[in-house]
Amino acid sequence: MPALPQAASAAVSSLGAPEVLDDLLLYRLSRLQATAGGMVVRYCEGQFGITRREWRILAQLASRGPLGSSELAEHAHLDRSRTSKAVTTLAEKKLVSRSSRAGDARQIRLELTEAGRDLHARLFPLVRRINHDVLSVLTPQEVTLLADLLTRLQQSADTLAAEGGLPLADRRHGSSARRYKPAAD
Repeated sequence: MPALPQAASAAVSSLGAPEVLDDLLLYRLSRLQATAGGMVVRYCEGQFGITRREWRILAQLASRGPLGSSELAEHAHLDRSRTSKAVTTLAEKKLVSRSSRAGDARQIRLELTEAGRDLHARLFPLVRRINHDVLSVLTPQEVTLLADLLTRLQQSADTLAAEGGLPLADRRHGSSARRYKPAAD
């Protein structure tokens, strides 16, 4: 593997010992997602009339086939209420169909309609092109290494999240957690 330029070497070492916001792995990944993801959102909203969340649900159903809503929420990494709202919107747009499973009307099966499959077939190549273009600065070996590293980082994050011990987030609109609370003296 070629030696890293000095600036890249310094960036790598700052990931291991962050001192400022720009050194934090999650912040850097968030910036990458915001930039490249913003291009995807422009396609989704500007050309296809769907949100990023709706795209995620369409893509999951396209790759996994019919799913129950809880399974879909889990695979899409969304909470059930957001998944339900997005599915309702997608059903109104006639991109997703809902049907009850035999013998249990509470179990809903979700799948793409023909229009949903068509939208996915038109949008996925555009998203794949963005993915390709972002990765184009890496060699094939670096892409393979990055895929492995991302898998390992995800496993580490999953393990940390499963261990718990963190306070619960309060995501209610206007919650007091969203306002700064000065430390007691």
